[in-house]
Amino acid sequence: MTSTTTLYPSLADDARLVSPAFTSVRDLGRAPWSAATWRGVSQTVIGFVWLLTVGTFALVYVTTSAALVAVFFIGLALLALVPLVSRGFARVEGARLAAQTGAVIPPAPPRPADRPGFWAGLGALLRDARAWGAVLYAAVSVLTVSLAFSLVVGLAGAGLGAIAAPLYGPGEIVSDWFGAPRAVQWLALVAAGVALVWLASLLAQAATLLQVRMARGMFGRSRASVELEAADAARAQAEVRAAHVEQTRTQVVDAADDERRRIERDLHDGAQQRLVALGVELGSAKRRAATDPSVAADALDHAHREIKETLAELRDLVRGIHPAVLTDRGLDAALSALAARTPVPVTVDVPDPDSLTRCGQAAQAAAYFVAAEALTNVAKHAEATTARVSVRCAEGRLRLVVADDGRGGATAAPGSGLEGLRSRVAALDGTFDLASPAGAGTTLTVEVPCAS
Repeated sequence: MTSTTTLYPSLADDARLVSPAFTSVRDLGRAPWSAATWRGVSQTVIGFVWLLTVGTFALVYVTTSAALVAVFFIGLALLALVPLVSRGFARVEGARLAAQTGAVIPPAPPRPADRPGFWAGLGALLRDARAWGAVLYAAVSVLTVSLAFSLVVGLAGAGLGAIAAPLYGPGEIVSDWFGAPRAVQWLALVAAGVALVWLASLLAQAATLLQVRMARGMFGRSRASVELEAADAARAQAEVRAAHVEQTRTQVVDAADDERRRIERDLHDGAQQRLVALGVELGSAKRRAATDPSVAADALDHAHREIKETLAELRDLVRGIHPAVLTDRGLDAALSALAARTPVPVTVDVPDPDSLTRCGQAAQAAAYFVAAEALTNVAKHAEATTARVSVRCAEGRLRLVVADDGRGGATAAPGSGLEGLRSRVAALDGTFDLASPAGAGTTLTVEVPCAS
């Protein structure tokens, strides 16, 4: 979104651009050979010819049309042409100033009609303040460019003539007036010439700044319209953001339901069945403890193995919900543990582990589960020989990159694990980028705000 300051710079901003001699001592000292001075001289000379012609015509045309309104109705039609033509002039003048000075002056939008119809449109045209402001700019510029051209060209010419005096001599009038040795006269003339050229440089920059500010204030976009547009853009962005939040919230709710069902299924098909079988096994051992101790001992050994396998299964299940190593030892250790369990050789790159502590638990958890899902896909589908996990925290964002040298072709299809991860990242206002060209490996890049 374009800021108000960009569309409507302050006087200080324009001065730094077109007249830096008035903003710093360094630029003040080198004004005669500054690029801003040469741009100012160019603007002054071209503006003198262009604006003197347009401004004089505008003054004559508007005065004549206004006089004819009281006598003939045709004067109103002639007057209605003024704002139409002035808008074209404003665009041309804005382009000229931008090309010669670098100052961008966005044109003001036309005044809308209050209601449909020819007369309403004509009334809006005649009441268009910025269009008439362009006419006023052209008229006032007749004075400003004439004065600027006279002073800049006159002072610069006199200064250069004085500097060149040692080449052709000071002349009898100057010699009689000074009454000093020839060398002193030359020195005084050169010093005066340098001062005049320096002053002409300052006037060229000042005249350019005046024209830019006049254009911005008379026919450019007003500060109120710029602020209104910025407010509308912010509102539109907020509406898009609200729609995005609504969408991701729905996706997160659906993902949470899917995860809950997965946990229920894993518990029912895994740990629950093992515990039921374990209860049966222990009951059998209890009944045979007195009559057949050896069978009871075998049953207890089997039950002991079942308990260990059930605990391992529960640990894997809990790790899928939120790994303890992530809470206890941080993201760096959690990613290293993931890499160690992956059949494919995985390199973990964490340039600054301490910086990861500045990221919130939600951001770290999202990075962990993205890495876990990506490495699972690498092991199952990628046919890769190596993989690499890189994570770093910079500029308030956590960036995770998982890359492999496999066969590529991965997609985040609806209902897939990658699509669920995309929803998780989107809910944290993050970005999810999957690049997987066929035959060239897969690179998954995720960024989430550290404050998440």
